[in-house]
Order: sequence, then structure tokens, then C-alpha cells
Amino acid sequence: MRSGDARHSSAPALDAGPAARSPFIRLNELLAGLTPGKAPLSLAVGEPRHAMPDFVGTVLAAHLDGFGRYPAGKGLPEFRRASADWFARRYSLPRPLDAEREVLVLNGSREGLFFAALMARRLLSPHKQGQLNGATPAVLLPNPFYAAYGAGAEAAGCESVPLPLPPGGGWLPDLDSLDRALLERAVAVYLASPANPQGTIAPRAYLERLVALCRFHEVMIFADECYSEIWLGDAPPTGILEVAGPDYAGVVAFNSLSKRSSLPGLRLGFCAGDGRFMEAFGEFRNVAAPQVPEPLQMVGIAALADEAHVVASRDLYRAKFDLADRLLAGRFGYQRPDGGFFLWLDVASVGGGEEACRRLWLREGLRTVPGAYLCRAEADGRNPGETYLRIALVQDLATTEAALQRLLVGLG
Repeated sequence: MRSGDARHSSAPALDAGPAARSPFIRLNELLAGLTPGKAPLSLAVGEPRHAMPDFVGTVLAAHLDGFGRYPAGKGLPEFRRASADWFARRYSLPRPLDAEREVLVLNGSREGLFFAALMARRLLSPHKQGQLNGATPAVLLPNPFYAAYGAGAEAAGCESVPLPLPPGGGWLPDLDSLDRALLERAVAVYLASPANPQGTIAPRAYLERLVALCRFHEVMIFADECYSEIWLGDAPPTGILEVAGPDYAGVVAFNSLSKRSSLPGLRLGFCAGDGRFMEAFGEFRNVAAPQVPEPLQMVGIAALADEAHVVASRDLYRAKFDLADRLLAGRFGYQRPDGGFFLWLDVASVGGGEEACRRLWLREGLRTVPGAYLCRAEADGRNPGETYLRIALVQDLATTEAALQRLLVGLG
């Protein structure tokens, strides 16, 4: 849906159509009953398969007694301090974060991103409530988007509105298209940089403009930065807190150790930003959200203090995209992304995302995700991901090379 065509109904618009469902459930249905042509290899889930840091077991073993205690909802003070210190080292912040007021532990970034929409609606100012004037509040999503954003919006009783893309091409939401009526009923906007799956990194000027626009209209910004440490160029992505000013008002950054440290099963994330929001968010999560065991937080402290394993993992991702540069040049609209670990291929020439996905499974045993499953249709009914295929380059280098060769044969 384009911003100018957003609905103004009095009841929440809960999308029960295919786009509201898990892309992986839809993928299972698409491939049900089909026999893979070769030994199956999954390139569907963004689950890093790189080696875990070698200190994980040692740290866990040293803190096993922590499993005998209920963990504090907001996290260990030591973990929150380690997170604040990491932000200070990684980014050029306008001031140091207050680890007590502005940082929280998360059970992975997904649950934090989900619950954030509920809190954004709860904290509406009287002025913002007046702007709504009975209209359905909206949460603005990039398109494609991570399913947790839309689920959180709908759980909060908000309409989830996919943001239009620039008419001239590109994958960053088109800020010029946002009309006043939509912004006045918007309570939050989600943005991922690097984006999933396109790998687009939002330039600093874009983030500055987004912050100014959202502050003027009292719209919270939830920045999903879980791919922040997988950049494929020379410079790391700008973080949203770098451009948020010294009060961090209206802005929260979310991150985790899943991608940065190849620890998706640890279920350990963190968020930081607007102190007023974080205080209320911490109180809410203390009764509604899953806690994070202390031993896992101790692993997180060690991981955040170590950059060597992060650099090694980033170098491996770069090597895999070097392979993609060589093997996919001139094919399927391939362009090396700014960051992240996904291929986002235009497979219109073979019938679109679903047909390519079926073909790769039947011919080569490759499991991928149709791009349409990660997007919502716009106002004109067109799904911007319909002709695309998402492929996660999360395996080792040799497996990745073999997978890319199978991809070329399967789509040839």
C-alpha cells in the first residue's frame, strides 16, 4: 500500500492474507510433496553457520550456577555496561549511553522488535492522540521487511503500512512519498540497515532526514541493526544513535549476537536509546517478555569485548561474495550488496520467485525463499518481491561455491 492510499478505518487492519504468515510456512507449503533432485541444502534461513567464538564453552562452564537463579528482566548490570561500552567503541555517539537508563537486554532482537510496537502505542502523547482523532494508528514498514515488525504492529492494534520504494529504483523507503495524513497517525517506523534481504545501507544523510521527519511528527524509530557488523565495503554502516542527538529522543537501536558473533541459538540481544521509552519498555518487558539466563549474558559480555572473531567472520562473508561476484556477474541482476549475507536475485527470466524456488528444489535440492514472501503488495497490487529470490550465504566457503554452481545449473 502506498502512503497516500492508507486506509482510515476505525478498527485495526489485521492482515490475514498470505503476507501476514511466516515466509517459512509458506515455503513449506510451496515445496510440499516435491522431491529434491539432489541432496538437500538449505539456503533459506538467515542462520549463520560460521564457527562460534572459541570462548563460549569456557564462559558458560564458569557461570553454570547462574542457571539456578531467575535473571533480572532488564539484564545484568555488567551486560548492560558491556553493551553501552560496545556502542561507544563501535559508533561516534553524541554522548555515552547511560547503561542503567538507556540499555536493556533482549531474548534475541526479534522479541524486542516485536514488543516495541506495543510500547510505542502505549506511550502516545496527548498531542499525538489528538492527531489520531479516532483513526487507526499506523506502523510503517520497509518493503521487504522482517516478519516480526508486522506481527508487532498487528498485536498492538495498528495498521502495518509498507512504505513505497523510490520510483527511480532502489530499496530504501521513499521518504518523499510520506504524506502528512499518514505521518500524523503513524506511531512508529521500522528500518533495517543493512537491510534484510537487499543488503542496502542507509547513508548518514538519509538517517538524519528520517530522524528529523519522525521527531516532527512524534513517530518512534526502531532501527534493526542486527547486520551492522557484516559490511562488505570499506566503511561500517552509520548507526541510528549517531544521528539522534544527545538525548536520543524518539530513537531505539536493536542489535544481537546472532549475526555479529554467529550465535543465533544463544538468543541474546540488546537495545539502546530514548531513556523515557526504555524505562517504560523495561517495566513492560519485566512482566511480559522472556528473561535471559545469566550465563548467556556472561557469554555476551565476552563476545562484545572481542572483535577478532567478528573480523574473521566478516572476512569470510566477503570471500563468499567475492565468489558471487565471479560466478553471478551479469546474471539475475546481481549486484554485490552493501552488507548482510543475502543474495537478492531478480529471477523474472525464469518465471519469478516461486517458480525459481520450485525449480531449484526439484533440480538441485536447493532450498531458497521467494521474494514475494518477504514483502507486501503495494496499492496497485504489485508485490515488489515477486520476481526476486532470497538466498542466504551462511554456509562455509566450499559449500557456498558448490551451492552457487548448483544455482546456475538449476536456473539455467
